[in-house]
Amino acid sequence: MNYSKIVATGSYLPEKVLTNEDLASIVETSDEWIVERTGIHCRHIAAENETPASMAAEASLQALNLHHIDPQTIDLIIVATCTSTHFFPSTACQLQQQLKISSCIAFDISAACTGFIYALSIADQYVRSGMVKRALVVGSETMSRVVDWKDRATCVLFGDGAGAVVIERSDEPGIIASKLFADGAKGDLLSLPTGVSPGLPGLSEMAPHAWPFVQMKGRALFKDAVVSMGEAINSLLEDNHYSFQDLDWIVPHQANLRIIDAIISKLSIPKEKVIVTVGEQANTSGASIPLALDSAFKDGRIQPGHQVLLEAFGGGLTWGSLLFRT
Repeated sequence: MNYSKIVATGSYLPEKVLTNEDLASIVETSDEWIVERTGIHCRHIAAENETPASMAAEASLQALNLHHIDPQTIDLIIVATCTSTHFFPSTACQLQQQLKISSCIAFDISAACTGFIYALSIADQYVRSGMVKRALVVGSETMSRVVDWKDRATCVLFGDGAGAVVIERSDEPGIIASKLFADGAKGDLLSLPTGVSPGLPGLSEMAPHAWPFVQMKGRALFKDAVVSMGEAINSLLEDNHYSFQDLDWIVPHQANLRIIDAIISKLSIPKEKVIVTVGEQANTSGASIPLALDSAFKDGRIQPGHQVLLEAFGGGLTWGSLLFRT
């Protein structure tokens, strides 16, 4: 039987850091107000010449180079992004070009903050089916370009970055199972009316009203996220005969510390089992889970043989969870 296993991770964060104090000079807010409501202290902001594709390339090359993987052995690229600079070519195709991969399957997934789990689940199916041997899965976002910097309810939440993983065929279980969900009837709780991010020459000169911004109904979204994610996690574990005691780590989508705390409190998960990076990176949408995952691999918290649960909730509405063994 074929399985897929995560064999490499990588990440990229833009050099520019925007602190809460910096934001206080842009919009009516304060460090205390932001930290109390979100747990966020700062976020990274992409430079004018950086795009989801260029950041994805940096994260991917780190994963490939650190683990001595030849890019030409990649059979499939999936990029989770909702801020692509193009409708086509996709960010995945742009990434393929930047990595100089001569031929492979390449496409994007748009599932907002759940995008990486969707993408990883799809890549897992490709590997298990025998269609591909090795896949590159990336989350890359320039959320700073789709927020209204005059709206303190949303602009304080988001940042930019990219994270990547490589999965490949294995004789031993790696990715164990995933569960994905969506409810389009609730799409107005969190939406971005266009998928185009102004990151190309000329577009940066457009007036701010020339593209829509992230729109969010925060209170309703918070409640829905906690309930839906609790059900999704319990369902995944029950279906696969796992308990929370079997897990070594939970890697949640880094949306907001209050949401993370509410979910782990609802499920009685010990805080010491939860990977949290939102304080230094803010909400990077589809990039947040692979960024957090790479951080935990690099600092040694996640070790071989560990059982890890990923979970996310985002616009669409979409949500899901994925269970894997390192």
